[in-house]
Amino acid sequence: MEHLKIVASARQVPSRLVTNDELSTMMDTNDDWIYTRTGIRQRQVVTTENTSDLAIQVAQQVLAKAQVSAESLDFIVVSTMSPDSLSPSTAAIVQGAIGATQAFAFDLSAACSGLVYGLSVASSLLATRYRRGLVIGAEVLSKLVDWQDRTTAVLFGDGAAGVLVETTTADIGLLSEELRTFGDKGDNLVAGRFGNANPFSGEITPADPYFHQNGREVYSFATREVPAALEAALAKAQLSADDVDYYLLHQANARIVSTIAKRFGQPAEKFPTNMASNGNTSAASIGILLDELVESGQVHAGQTIALAGFGGGLTVGAQIWKI
Repeated sequence: MEHLKIVASARQVPSRLVTNDELSTMMDTNDDWIYTRTGIRQRQVVTTENTSDLAIQVAQQVLAKAQVSAESLDFIVVSTMSPDSLSPSTAAIVQGAIGATQAFAFDLSAACSGLVYGLSVASSLLATRYRRGLVIGAEVLSKLVDWQDRTTAVLFGDGAAGVLVETTTADIGLLSEELRTFGDKGDNLVAGRFGNANPFSGEITPADPYFHQNGREVYSFATREVPAALEAALAKAQLSADDVDYYLLHQANARIVSTIAKRFGQPAEKFPTNMASNGNTSAASIGILLDELVESGQVHAGQTIALAGFGGGLTVGAQIWKI
């Protein structure tokens, strides 16, 4: 039986660093207020780059690490809620830039669950006639942030990360998953609303690009639904929570990760975090964390890891991997 395996990973963040102290010169906040509530100390934001620029750099790095050509790719999936444009897709821009002439490409929108959902789609594609693809989570959330709103501006950062995936007959790869969507709760986290001012419209809908969220409801949702999705994925894989070496969660908020670890009955050491230095990078966050841990050697072949995303939609996605 063939499985989906991760061959290589890479990440890219902008060079412009924005600390909590710098934000305190722009709005009524300070480092202690931000850090105690979120676990975030700093984030990176773009200066001249767009989402596709970060994604292209990730794609080039991944291919170089795996020592494979862009022409050998069958598909490219970019998970993003902050694309360069609706058309062309960010994935299509990446495909053209790296010369992946044999690959089809498309974007996927699942916000902070984006990388997990993208990997699920890749698994289905590889179960058919395709053999190799890129899955990238890329975000420039700084263009969706109201930089005068301390309830959202302090949370988000820009970045991208991705993986090369292939089929394998070895006893490794994606073991199970659980994806869930709660569309009736979608208004608790909203960004990028389009307006409609067409001449036939009876009521004009105002455009609003900025983030708006019900932080309390999102916290409650994440701490309730992520453990449930992880339990379901583990049951499908016929594993227990103790069998997992590391849980790589979406890096939204340190309190959320800590609460999930406690409710899941696992030690905090199994839940590594990096939001202190990167902020919340939505679809990019799990991939950035994964690549950092692989690079440091903390995550390595032979381990069992869990990935879990949660956020806008509202969505949650959990996967169990043997790497």
